[in-house]
Amino acid sequence: MATPRPHRLQHEVTKRQLWKERLQDVYPELDDEALGDTLEGLTDLREMLAEIIRSALADEAMAQGLKGRIEDMKTRLARLAATAERKRQIASDCMAEADIQKLLQPDFTASLRPGGGSVIVSDIEQVPEAYWVPQAPKLDRQLLSAHLRGGQQVPGACLSNPKMTLAVRTK
Repeated sequence: MATPRPHRLQHEVTKRQLWKERLQDVYPELDDEALGDTLEGLTDLREMLAEIIRSALADEAMAQGLKGRIEDMKTRLARLAATAERKRQIASDCMAEADIQKLLQPDFTASLRPGGGSVIVSDIEQVPEAYWVPQAPKLDRQLLSAHLRGGQQVPGACLSNPKMTLAVRTK
């Protein structure tokens, strides 16, 4: 079964609600279990919800796999970038030592030229304020949450009412 579209799902929810109301009007003595069993046979809602949850589990598995693959690729990228930098440095050092200022090749031209100096801060306390970047304070939400969950009162903050969450076990 394909993952149901939102409008189809909403239709089934509405249909289930209408059937529930009708059955309760006609059979007010009907207990919850009998009502649930009857509604089960009248709608496909449970099957549709099961397909949505299966689809969510598949998406979560794909996301986890991609997350691992992305981390592997980031590691590979860093390794390739470091290797390229080392190779460029070796070529630069050799060209300087051999007094080769320019290397002309069919697919590239490499040349040695003076680079700009890098900044060395010998005493950070003496650097004028104009060179500092001011930053606004940032709220530590984890610490705030931990204190609130621990029962502490924090002015200007509180915990929200808990929301219903969907727990899905696969083991």
